[in-house]
Amino acid sequence: MISRIDLRGAALATAASGPANGALDRDLLPRAELDVEAALEKVRPICDDVRHRGAAAVIEYTERFDGVRLEQTRVPAEALGTALRELDPAVRAALEESIRRARTVHRDQRRTDSTVQVVPGGTVTERWVPVERVGLYVPGGRAVYPSSVVMNVVPAQEAGVGSLAVASPAQAGFGGLPHPTILAACALLDVDEVYAVGGAQAVAMFAHGTAECAPVQLVTGPGNIYVAAAKRLLKGVIGIDSEAGPTEIAILADDTADPAHVASDLISQAEHDVVAAAVLVTPSEELAEAVERELKTQVPATRHSERITEALSGRQSGIVLVDSLEAGLAVVNGYAAEHLEIQTADAASWAARVRNAGAVFVGPYAPVSLGDYAAGSNHVLPTGGCACHSSGLSVQSFLRGIHVVDYTRDALAEVTHHVVTLAEAEDLPAHGAALKARFDWKVPEAP
Repeated sequence: MISRIDLRGAALATAASGPANGALDRDLLPRAELDVEAALEKVRPICDDVRHRGAAAVIEYTERFDGVRLEQTRVPAEALGTALRELDPAVRAALEESIRRARTVHRDQRRTDSTVQVVPGGTVTERWVPVERVGLYVPGGRAVYPSSVVMNVVPAQEAGVGSLAVASPAQAGFGGLPHPTILAACALLDVDEVYAVGGAQAVAMFAHGTAECAPVQLVTGPGNIYVAAAKRLLKGVIGIDSEAGPTEIAILADDTADPAHVASDLISQAEHDVVAAAVLVTPSEELAEAVERELKTQVPATRHSERITEALSGRQSGIVLVDSLEAGLAVVNGYAAEHLEIQTADAASWAARVRNAGAVFVGPYAPVSLGDYAAGSNHVLPTGGCACHSSGLSVQSFLRGIHVVDYTRDALAEVTHHVVTLAEAEDLPAHGAALKARFDWKVPEAP
């Protein structure tokens, strides 16, 4: 059901000495095939059509891809209210607790303005200003993701974004509207601008605007490969958070880990999609064998066993055997997982040494599923190895830092000769002249 990759001994030494600077060769590790570049050519005509024809194009693509003919793309306000009234009370309570915990964490992320006195009379202030309008994408398809509504909306609200719009695919089974639980989550968060639009056409709608939807400055949220491709194509027209790909979990574990826990956590992420990645890294062959036995027992008992089996059997999933936890740490840092669990003795110490991960889950009682819903952390995280250079969604994703420079005449006069010298060195004399014009200035004599 799940393959093994043996990086013990010479195999790991070869991997470590392959790429530049002695980094681990990531090609040796399980990874989903995701060709965003190829998908670009499929989404380009869609995005161009939406730019030229607006809502009419969006409606046509929604009918083609989702089997729904819309009269309008925006969800009526009464549908949001109805969805909230009819929401299962237990689901409402769970969403409210998820929102409360997310607000607790994200509110504390909000940066405050700071002023530094560089010299007497010269200050630089950094102001943190929210993006004015954002488009938040919530995927549909095999699963329903009201949790993604929470993870997108809460940090945007805590950042102080003034205008929020949510897009989620139209569902033929719900009268052409997004899933009612998604609508209810929007209503709980006081988001009243929701569009029954998915895929690349949703990103294009946000980027270029239509008669119904004003353009946005930033688009966030995970989606399929076509959503990722549209975000790449339109980056520059809009800001984006990331090109989120298939979900992934890596687990660094030793022989203290409970194989039933490890197997269930691998299954939990494999449940998302047939291309979801589930990777165990361990120095314990006994644990590897025990986890394989658990998978054979647990997977057939799950509701989505076929999907999970395909995900676990794919090239993106596997059990990686290493010589030691130290070697395992090198592997998970090289892999740079979206979600990384540490199930080892002294798990906190090993977790503190992780350099590359979207989020780290420490010990047996912090599974990824907790982070998906109610840890308070954000589950919109970098995938495909991008955690080595990118962060997950946060309040900072919706803020821009603006430097405000304030100098007095004396403070400017004191530094003018340095500016003139540097301007001349770069052969940009007008830069220096702009300062000299403010003073009866001449080059100081050499001492």
